[in-house]
Amino acid sequence: MHFAKVVDSKVVQVIVAEPEFFTTFVDSSPGQWIQTSYRTHGNQHPEGRPLRGNYAGIGYHYDPVADVFYAPQPYASWVLSPHTALWEAPVAMPADGKAYEWDEATTSWKELVVA
Repeated sequence: MHFAKVVDSKVVQVIVAEPEFFTTFVDSSPGQWIQTSYRTHGNQHPEGRPLRGNYAGIGYHYDPVADVFYAPQPYASWVLSPHTALWEAPVAMPADGKAYEWDEATTSWKELVVA
């Protein structure tokens, strides 16, 4: 099992341990250990049992009200989806098979030009 150490709603450490480990493990530092699943992404799990939105990573945030982990916000204009706990651009990326990158200055997708 995987557990994330959360301090002030931010993930500072992720470990692999059995739940029994915490009955003998002494951790006097601030924060709490919260279980996470490496098979959960976008609130989906291959076996249909997502755990806390996303697998926690160092620097991720934990929302105790929604009980989800989510990545840091990549751009100021992007919003966090309450359904997937993933950041979404305000404009959908074109689905034409070309490569794009987000341009925050224009809040739009710009086609990548390969030289």
